[in-house]
Amino acid sequence: MTRGGGLFPCSPGLLILADGTVFRGHVAVTGPPVFGEVVFNTALSGYQEIITDPSYAGQIVVMTYPHIGNYGCNSADNEAVSPAATGLVVREMTRKSSNHRAEEDLPSFLHRHGMPALDNIDTRRLTRHLRAAGAMTGGLFTRSPETEGTTRDLVQLVTAAPEIEGQDMVSKVTTPVAYLSPFQPDETRFRVHLLDLGVKRTILRRLALLGCTVTVWPAATPAEEILADEPDGIMLSNGPGDPAAVPYAVSCVQDLLGRVPVFGICLGHQILSLALGAETFKLPFGHHGANHPVMDHATGRIEVTSQNHGFSVSFADLANLRGETPFGRVERTHTNLNDNTLEGVRCLDIPAFGVQYHPEAGPGPHDAVHIFNRFLQLLSAAVSKTGRL
Repeated sequence: MTRGGGLFPCSPGLLILADGTVFRGHVAVTGPPVFGEVVFNTALSGYQEIITDPSYAGQIVVMTYPHIGNYGCNSADNEAVSPAATGLVVREMTRKSSNHRAEEDLPSFLHRHGMPALDNIDTRRLTRHLRAAGAMTGGLFTRSPETEGTTRDLVQLVTAAPEIEGQDMVSKVTTPVAYLSPFQPDETRFRVHLLDLGVKRTILRRLALLGCTVTVWPAATPAEEILADEPDGIMLSNGPGDPAAVPYAVSCVQDLLGRVPVFGICLGHQILSLALGAETFKLPFGHHGANHPVMDHATGRIEVTSQNHGFSVSFADLANLRGETPFGRVERTHTNLNDNTLEGVRCLDIPAFGVQYHPEAGPGPHDAVHIFNRFLQLLSAAVSKTGRL
C-alpha cells in the first residue's frame, strides 16, 4: 500500500527518545535515520517557515496542530534555501494541498529536500511527555525497524547521539561569505550590517521594507572588518543552538558595542546579553510557537509573539535588573508571561537592545513588529550625529 502517488510508503516508522520511550507511526517521507533534539511547536500554521528556519538546525520538530500540510508549500515562504530541521513529526500530513499559492504538497517538498517525516504519531502524548521530561535527543527511523536493528539497538544509537547543549550550531548555518541582501528597499534610508547567526529571510524582507540596505556577514567576522564599511547600525540575527558555544560572536559584539547601534533578535539577543555580562541557561522544553504572551514594560501592553529558542538569558547576575555592566546600565524591557523569563534588554548608556521573540512574524502574529521602529530611531539618531541626515 502506498500514499501520495506512490512516493511515500505507508510503512511503520519509529520515533525513539533518549529516555527509551518509543512512539510508533507511519512513514510520511522516507530517508536514512536522523538524530536531533526533539522539540514541539504549537503554531497552527507556518509549517514551511518553521522547518526552513535555520534556528531549528539539529532539531526534530513535532507540530502539535493535528493537520499539517493543508495549504502546501511555495518558494516565497522559505526562510532559507532548504529545510534546516533534521526531521518532522505530525499527527496527520496532508498529501493534497488546497491553496492558490501552493507550488507543491508538503510531502513532495520534504522528499525533494531529503528530509524524513513521520505521521500518525500521537503528538498529544508526545508533547505531554516532552513537557514533563523536557526536550531530549531522539532518533527518527523511517525504514523497517528490522533493517536498522532491534529497538534496544536503536535506543543505544539515540543515546549516543550528541546533544545540542555545548555545540556550536551557528557555524553550520551561517553564510560562508559576505553578501548583499536580495531584498532591496525602494529608497535607502540606512545601511545595516547583519551578523548572520542563522538569519531568516523574513528579517531581511522587513528591514528592506523599512528602507534598510543590508549586508550579511559570516558569524565569525571580526568587528573591525564589519565596521570598516561604515554601517549605520548592526543587526544580530536569530540562529540555532547554545549561545554559550559561540564565543567568537560574543567577542565581536563586545567590540561593536558603543560604536554603532546594535539590535539583536532571538539568538542575537542572547549573544548581546552575554556580551553585556549576563548568563544563559537551557529551558526545560524551550519556547516554540506563535502564541507566547510577552509584556512590553515600556508601554504596558501584552503582545502575542512568535518564538523559537531552547535557551534563555538569566538577568540575576546584573544587580536589580538595572545593574552596571562594562558598557553602562542595562534594564529588562520585556517579560514572558508564561514563565516570567527575560524577553528583552536595553542598554541605557549606549544604543543597543535585543528581544528574545521574533518581531518579524515569520510565521506568527504582527503584534510586535513595531519593535523595528525602535531600531530605526537609534539609527536615525546615530546618523544625525554624523551629519549624514
